[in-house]
Parts: sequence; C-alpha cells; structure tokens
Amino acid sequence: MGRYLLRRLAACLLLVWLVLTGTFFLLHLAPGGPGGALEDPRIPSEQRLRWRELWGLDEPLAAQYARFLGAALRGEWGHSFQHHRPVAAVVAGALPATLLLAGAALGVEWTVGLLLGVAAARRPGSLFDELLRLLSLLLYSLPTFWLGLMAVLLFSFRWPLFPPSHLASVGAEALPPLARLADLGAHLVLPALAIGLPSAAALARFVRGSLVETLGQEFVLAARARGLSGRRVLWGHALRASLAPLSQLFGLSLAFLLSGTLAVEVVFAWPGIGRVTFDALAARDYPVVLATTALSATMVVLGSLVADLLLAWADPRVRRA
Repeated sequence: MGRYLLRRLAACLLLVWLVLTGTFFLLHLAPGGPGGALEDPRIPSEQRLRWRELWGLDEPLAAQYARFLGAALRGEWGHSFQHHRPVAAVVAGALPATLLLAGAALGVEWTVGLLLGVAAARRPGSLFDELLRLLSLLLYSLPTFWLGLMAVLLFSFRWPLFPPSHLASVGAEALPPLARLADLGAHLVLPALAIGLPSAAALARFVRGSLVETLGQEFVLAARARGLSGRRVLWGHALRASLAPLSQLFGLSLAFLLSGTLAVEVVFAWPGIGRVTFDALAARDYPVVLATTALSATMVVLGSLVADLLLAWADPRVRRA
C-alpha cells in the first residue's frame, strides 16, 4: 500500500505541475499578456512602470516562470491587481463559501442518488426504472449553469420560494443565530440542487447497476433462502456489498463538485472560488487566476487520489497492480 500511495502522490504532483505550467504560459500568450490590466490610461505611466517592476513583468519569460514556481512552492502568490491585497487573503476569504456549497451539493448527490438507485434496483425493468433512466440522461446532459438559471427563474422570480443570489440576505448578521442559519440554508438550496442533481442522476444509475448485479449473486440468494426479509437482504447484505465498487465514485464526486462550481457561483453571485476566478479573468488579474487554478487543480487531484485509495482499500488487486 505504501508503494502504491507514493506512486499516486508522484502522479498527482506531476499533474498539478502540468496544470500550473500550462496556465502560466497560456496567460502569457493571451492578447495583452498578464500585464494587460495595467494598460488602463487612467493609471499614471510612472505607477504602471513601478508595478511592472514590482511584479517582474519586464523580466524574460524563463525568469518569470522560475520565479513563479519558486513562489508557488513557498505558497507566495503575490498581490492581486484588482483587490490590491495579497492573493492568499483573497483566496482564503472565498474558499469557505465554495467548500460549504460543495459539501451541500455532495449531500444532495449521495442522498438522492442512493435512494433513487436503490428504488430502481428493487424493480428493474419497471416504469419507474425507465423513467429514472430517461431523467438521468436528461439531467446529466444539461449544463449546470442552465439548471441554475432555470432554478432562479422558476423558484425565485416565478414562485419566490428561495433567494436568487448571494450567501446571505442583507442585514442577516443582525439576526439571531437560528435565523441566520435558516437564512443560509435558504440561500444554499438552489445552487446545491443545481450542482448536485446532475451528479445524483449519474450516481443513481451506477447504484442501480451495481445493486442489480449484487442481488443476483449466490450469497444474496442464500440469505433469501434463510428466510430473511427483503428489506434486510437489500439494505444489510446487497447494498453493503455494492458499496465497495461505488467507493471510488465518492472521491470522483468530490473532485467534480469542487471543480464544477464556477458557473453556478457566477449564476448565483456566490462569493466562492469560482466567482473570484471569473472576476479575475475578466479583470486580467493573473496572480489570482494562477492561485485559484492551482487550488482547483489540487482539489481535483486530491479527490481523484481519495477515489484511488478507496478503490485500493476495497480491492487488494489494485494495490498489487
């Protein structure tokens, strides 16, 4: 297991380095380059020159890249062009909102996905099973930002049931603790559903397929022959055995949700990493773009690593491969 973990960690570090390197050179090849934000005519020329010298934008590209890698290894991302404060502070301020949204979406995905998958596996080939298959294909094929827009139009404007945007209502900080928590929950509902439901639809199909296969195995038939109830056989034996191949999906789900919040955060004006990245791209704030890209890549790679480790824990053949 130790060698397997070391191999996977090395592959993860290589992948993060490739993502950072690609992002660095793409930003320099883009029209205007990373210094495009400084070309505002309202900024005095002396100030622009001082900033370019401060951020090393006049150095050779190889020197900039070497300095960037060294700073990244030390966790130093420089100062934001847009916010005029350390990039680390900008990212740290947005990260909790993204983690909160991703956690809520993960709860939606696994709660809805497991329940629907188990219900479909109990009646394979039924009308419910076919409807779930069609619904899964529909939800999984729709972009999350479109689902978010439709959710806002329907449940915030057509029927004003939930807030359309932001993390909290104006003046929520003056509310009692329980009222603030309820306000936060109301703001979480629509973005969490927009992110979690497409993933729940895909998970339901995986659960259904794995569970149907498990229900036909000999140990399940033996449990039925011993007179155990159908519910106990399903939840106590078949589902537990089906969770081993599904364990890898948990890490992949985490990676997908953490990396897929950008569009939804923009739609709902959610003050997370996705929104910060979008604003930084629009403002050509390349230190923030590099930092958020590094963070997103790291979270995706860690999610994939968790998935691989769970699979290796469940299946020793993977560790020996």
